[in-house]
Amino acid sequence: MLTDAAIREQIPSLRRYARALTGNRDAADDLVQDTLERALARSALFRPGGNARAWLFAIMHNVFVNQVRSATSRRTVALDLESMEAPGQDRAHEALSVRDIERALAALPAEQREVVLLVGLEALSYADTARVIGVPIGTVMSRLSRGRERLRTLLDGAPEAAPLKVIK
Repeated sequence: MLTDAAIREQIPSLRRYARALTGNRDAADDLVQDTLERALARSALFRPGGNARAWLFAIMHNVFVNQVRSATSRRTVALDLESMEAPGQDRAHEALSVRDIERALAALPAEQREVVLLVGLEALSYADTARVIGVPIGTVMSRLSRGRERLRTLLDGAPEAAPLKVIK
């Protein structure tokens, strides 16, 4: 059985991932709450000695996918950087970089975005990421590769390459 302390320890990571998934603080908090509620209700299903972090991320992934599928999830809203405190020169540059990264992440297909966030932001292993989203490790690696390449393209401002055409 999973302890409350083990769950509490993962809340900052869950909040960070939920915020990156939803792009909205309120929606992220709701997602974390739904995840924790489900985890506590099903804590007896946790295998002793298992990876609590991967188990909680898998629950969050499933809750998020269910919300999207049932069309009850809220619309993703970009962060309101203007409502933040007035940034200095360095803070302004940092805020613009964060905004650019947020926009680039939002432009990724959902499958690539979640892999990039789990591996890059949350530092989950490929194996744990594969378990969380329920795909083979090879799929995680290919989605991560394509996602990183797409992010580079978006952040560099380079025009996207035209898709290859099959010539017979």
